[in-house]
Amino acid sequence: MAAVSAHGNARHADERLVASELTTFDQHASLEHDSMNMQDRFKFERQGWPGILLLLLMMPPVAARAHNGPPFPIIENKKVGPCIVSLWTHPDVGTGAFYVFVEPAPGGTVPDDLKIQIAVQPATGRLPEASYSAARVKSRDQVQYNAMADFDRQELWRVRLIVQSAQGSGEATTQVEVTPPGFGRWDLLLYLLPFLLVAFLWFRGIARVRRRRSELITQEAQAANTARVAGTANHAD
Repeated sequence: MAAVSAHGNARHADERLVASELTTFDQHASLEHDSMNMQDRFKFERQGWPGILLLLLMMPPVAARAHNGPPFPIIENKKVGPCIVSLWTHPDVGTGAFYVFVEPAPGGTVPDDLKIQIAVQPATGRLPEASYSAARVKSRDQVQYNAMADFDRQELWRVRLIVQSAQGSGEATTQVEVTPPGFGRWDLLLYLLPFLLVAFLWFRGIARVRRRRSELITQEAQAANTARVAGTANHAD
């Protein structure tokens, strides 16, 4: 027999069970709602960050007078003599660097006696043309020649790429604007700063989402344990 009189207790057991089930249902519904909100925020942050990154990458760069970045191409994949060449440069006032990348023409080979020269002259013609021999650089993946040229002033310069070999010769002409020297080895760091900032924000967002998911799991576990204890107590009554 029960220690407590059934009068006034047993007849209300069904009401307490219904109330307990409704409370548990409300708790689970609230948790599911919070979970859905968390999932929505997680989807937004997971899908939103790439969009922000893409937007930053698509933003037009601010024009700058000085070239403080890495070398850039001024001739690309052009047939000159018996070869296909690409010419990259870092045109700083004082000494400018030129990098020539050579590939064989279709069905041919790069001549063993290949010689390359870089000739530069101000577009205004105020100085005579000066020629510089390019030296071949050891490389396993490609044929490369490097040359250094002297620039005494910031202005537009005409550049001639001259190719000579027993298989044939040729030249290509282009122009480049010589700019003041940059900050040396700090150039790369300065240009990487925006990307490093975006990467920092990306990982920070990911860490925040993971922390929120962990907190949500902990809250669900605590709520489930509370509901289980409450249900056990109600059944015991």
